Amino acid sequence: MSLKPRSLLTRRSLLAAAPLAALPLTAQAKPRFAPIAEEDLLVAFGHTSPINDGGWSQMHDKAIRALKAHFPKMRSLYVESVPYSADATRLFRQFVAEGAQMVISTSNYGDFIKDVADQAPDVGFLECDGNAVTGNLAWYYITHWYASYVIGIAAARLSRTGRLGYVASFPTSSVIASANATLLGARSVNPEATMRVISINSWFDPQAAASAGAALIDSGCDFLCGIMDDPGYLRVAEERNVWAAMWNTDMRQFGPKAYVSSVVLDFEAYYRETIAARIAGTWRPKGTFLTLGHGVDRDSWGARVPLAIQREADAARDRMLAGWSPFVGPIKDSNGQIRVPAGQTMTDMEIFHWSWQVEGVSGLV
Repeated sequence: MSLKPRSLLTRRSLLAAAPLAALPLTAQAKPRFAPIAEEDLLVAFGHTSPINDGGWSQMHDKAIRALKAHFPKMRSLYVESVPYSADATRLFRQFVAEGAQMVISTSNYGDFIKDVADQAPDVGFLECDGNAVTGNLAWYYITHWYASYVIGIAAARLSRTGRLGYVASFPTSSVIASANATLLGARSVNPEATMRVISINSWFDPQAAASAGAALIDSGCDFLCGIMDDPGYLRVAEERNVWAAMWNTDMRQFGPKAYVSSVVLDFEAYYRETIAARIAGTWRPKGTFLTLGHGVDRDSWGARVPLAIQREADAARDRMLAGWSPFVGPIKDSNGQIRVPAGQTMTDMEIFHWSWQVEGVSGLV
């Protein structure tokens, strides 16, 4: 199979070429990440959804496309819509068989990627939203909860009822952190604010997201937010004359009157630094958080968001950029039990693995 820069490999073609067999590498081999010429480097990317999804995968792809200006001789390939199944293992193994020196999954594939990494110690692996760090496997993620908190402040000021609606994908820790942070931001200015969550069991399903948004509005919510890759519920918010905040990128074109802001992502600098380190032979596996202002932020405010609300929310953002964290106890769960004692600050790692919904959130876990 010939490879061209940014060549697209389909799941069908890769799976047809990749029997599920052990790679010819021993478990005892030590990982080696020696310097490599740019023209010899092949980086393979596995995406969880189509790269034109308008959200998560598109933001990763945008960053990957930008790498060409910095590394014009580097070769890359990608596969879209990698399934969460043994087929993912086959795909990652085929990346290695094609000669990739780095394999990057832009979502969490757990053992599906770790098993391949364990058998290919000379190849560097990166997993977005992963958890494992080994001799050749690293993870990276964005601390999106700070931007969510900022947007939550605006949500509380814009909502007439204090009832927020959240369109969720799955009850994963990243989704829990997003919903919790948004409501905590809202409750910092309206202690009576609540959030109802509807999960649609998909990251990309515009019809389901729209249906969930409509159901939340019908239940009395007048501010919609969520973590979807598509603008489905924003369109509904526009039609129903309620506010909405989005995720991944600027989506105001799909609901200019309803749009408040988005949690926006930018992976370009991180990918650039990672590729440069791999070429130089200095890349080493570790866990990395992309922080507020450096990989994740709130989008510029919607046209109808009053200036006073923008300034109030951004005052909290400024404090965060100076080192302040709003995730300080006491913080109760939805059963009224104190989970974070008074005076104790949650670490980013604790927020990253958040497994319980805060007081005022319902329907998430």
